[in-house]
Amino acid sequence: QLQLVESGGGLVQPGGSLRLSCAVSGFTLEYYAIGWFRQAPGKEREGVSCISSSGGSTYYRDSVKGRFTISRDNAKNTVYLQMNSLKPEDTAIYYCAAGAGYVCSPYEYDYWGQGTQVTVSS
Repeated sequence: QLQLVESGGGLVQPGGSLRLSCAVSGFTLEYYAIGWFRQAPGKEREGVSCISSSGGSTYYRDSVKGRFTISRDNAKNTVYLQMNSLKPEDTAIYYCAAGAGYVCSPYEYDYWGQGTQVTVSS
């Protein structure tokens, strides 16, 4: 059974850091691109960062460049999103997803986790 499980979300003050993890099972991680997406209330789901199956190619949306870092450990079947200098506008439910990933768009990803809440507030 193919499964993605996010963890690491929570409440953090502006300027703080969180590390999200996406643990996958039921499929071979190295064959898939992995993306991190987020959805805030009343907004569409958007691509935050994506990484190719090899890890050699990454994408970051402009608003997180220089603050977020995506990485993957295929041996551990886990993908990470390190989030630094968090801002209130980063508040959302964060999802990880697996797919072909030619573009960092939710429409390119087929398998989804249940999401983890990230709240940035003082």
